[in-house]
Amino acid sequence: QVQLVESGGGSVQAGGSLRLSCVVSGTFFSLTTINWYRQAPGKQRESVASITGYGDTTYTGSVKGRFTISRDIPNNTVYLRMDSLRPEDTVVYYCKVGRGYTDYWGQGSQVTVSS
Repeated sequence: QVQLVESGGGSVQAGGSLRLSCVVSGTFFSLTTINWYRQAPGKQRESVASITGYGDTTYTGSVKGRFTISRDIPNNTVYLRMDSLRPEDTVVYYCKVGRGYTDYWGQGSQVTVSS
């Protein structure tokens, strides 16, 4: 069974940094594409960053140059390092793994950025 457990959310002032972690179990971690999404109240969940089994990374435009996705293969953990945070980054962040026709999600991590 695929499980994703997140940690690392919190509150920070604008310009600050946070790092989210997502521990993944039940899948071949080194071969798996893992995504970070975020969702604001009343809005659709949007992709933020992804890392493939090859280690290739992609980012949505609004976070390029500020966020970094990385992974620790021995510990089955993916990270989202968030620098230069802005108040508009205040949302809930989710990690996700797709397996076949099913998406598996972490429990969500609230990030709050104050101006």
